[in-house]
Amino acid sequence: MTTETSYALTRPAYVDQSQLVVTDLPLVSNFYQSMLGLDVIEKSASGEVLGVDGTRLLTLTTGKDVRVAPRNAAGLFHTAFLMPSRTELARWLRHAAHHNVVLEGASDHLVSEAIYLSDPEGNGIEIYADRPHDEWKFHPDGQVEMATHRLDLQALYNSAPDDAWNGMADGTAIGHIHLQVGDIPEADAFYRDVLGLKLMARYPGASFFATGDYHHHVAANIWNSRGAGTRADGMTGLSDYTLRFNDKASLDKAVAKLDELEIKSEKRNGGTFLHDPWGIGLTLSA
Repeated sequence: MTTETSYALTRPAYVDQSQLVVTDLPLVSNFYQSMLGLDVIEKSASGEVLGVDGTRLLTLTTGKDVRVAPRNAAGLFHTAFLMPSRTELARWLRHAAHHNVVLEGASDHLVSEAIYLSDPEGNGIEIYADRPHDEWKFHPDGQVEMATHRLDLQALYNSAPDDAWNGMADGTAIGHIHLQVGDIPEADAFYRDVLGLKLMARYPGASFFATGDYHHHVAANIWNSRGAGTRADGMTGLSDYTLRFNDKASLDKAVAKLDELEIKSEKRNGGTFLHDPWGIGLTLSA
């Protein structure tokens, strides 16, 4: 069965994969395999690459000098796994309910339906499905209408087909990544003005950025992390993630902007690697 590529991934740029530093690799990896249904694609002494149908989504690494990041540190708010359909979101919810996965919340955001939880080391996770793009409402300034309403989990659960769940469906992807940062104007200056992402929505203490009129590929908030400085080396949580460009011109423009502003970057693994203002690693690649 071929699944249609999610709207989020067909935009000029999208989040391709992310990397977490953990203290207990087997524990965390097992959670992503059993509770989220990701497969191990690659193993090394210091880490594992997990994904779906051979597509790399999440790298987990550990090391001797890893130390636990404080809750108010800059870094990850959540990694958001985008299901290819609402049916797959319902199937995952059914699996979660039958395996006593602790959920932390569930919201109807108008553009999407989302379920929230955390991995065993407190890294936030969102599992969501988008509503059809033609149902989204846009404001005259181009920003998208989003809200946080209660999601009827029972109705979603009831809509799931009564069949065996065999892990994450092909086509599952990281739809967006939500960051904890120290300052919103600084986040706007970096993600919008330097990288060229469009500001799609604002909440009190948060900005949502995207390309190609998606609701958001990257979000940044200060809800736990107002005033946070640069992440220290070896901290647990999000070490880096990749923005992949379908549109080479957008990539070239972003890289040229880095050079113009003398933002330090290096060529790595076929992409351009840099750090955001809080020391979160970011690879721009095509």
